[in-house]
Amino acid sequence: MNVDIWSDLACPWCFIGTERFHQALADFEGRDDVRVIWHSYQLDPNLPEHFEGSEIDYLTESKGMPRDQIEAMTEQVAGVAAADGLQFDYANLKVANSRLAHHLVHLAQMRGVATEVNRALFAAHFEHGENIADKDVLTRIGTEHGLSADEIGEALGSEQYDTAMRSDADQARGIGINGVPFFVVDGRFGVSGAQPVDTFAKALTLALEDAPEGGGCCGGSCCG
Repeated sequence: MNVDIWSDLACPWCFIGTERFHQALADFEGRDDVRVIWHSYQLDPNLPEHFEGSEIDYLTESKGMPRDQIEAMTEQVAGVAAADGLQFDYANLKVANSRLAHHLVHLAQMRGVATEVNRALFAAHFEHGENIADKDVLTRIGTEHGLSADEIGEALGSEQYDTAMRSDADQARGIGINGVPFFVVDGRFGVSGAQPVDTFAKALTLALEDAPEGGGCCGGSCCG
């Protein structure tokens, strides 16, 4: 069974949602037969690689909302994350375009460590105040999970992975995805947003119990 996940590494709800999915997967009886496929979805492709200011500053400027309202929103998100065991640190979060981080995930997908790299990138961005647009940070995270520094250097900023990101975005549009995180279980069941753990558990169980002979669309990967 394949589970396709569209997410953005600069999206707090994607971190929360994917953590909940993995909690459900850990308790799923068929977890050893589940293959997770990560897809890029940039919510803000025009976000600068570097921004002199805090996340609060950036959101206040880009959204044109009152600063106190943005602060209240981020506090609420941090509170939700904390309930799931995640320690968001908005005070030290580095505003960063996620393009190069997505390149690293695409490389990691080819090497079989995308889930681990994805989790490390989320943690670096939201919990540890690291710049996920910085090639040194990305190289360190990649090598910590078995990728070679040379192939990371070739991947970051490459046209190959820009093309892969465009393909992911096209596929998302083709199946009507307009927000992330979005999960497609066995090519047949869609789950939108950072749903409770039980919702993901039910989707996995339903896909297992209702699996058609020969598997789902495209061998379990959503075709668009």
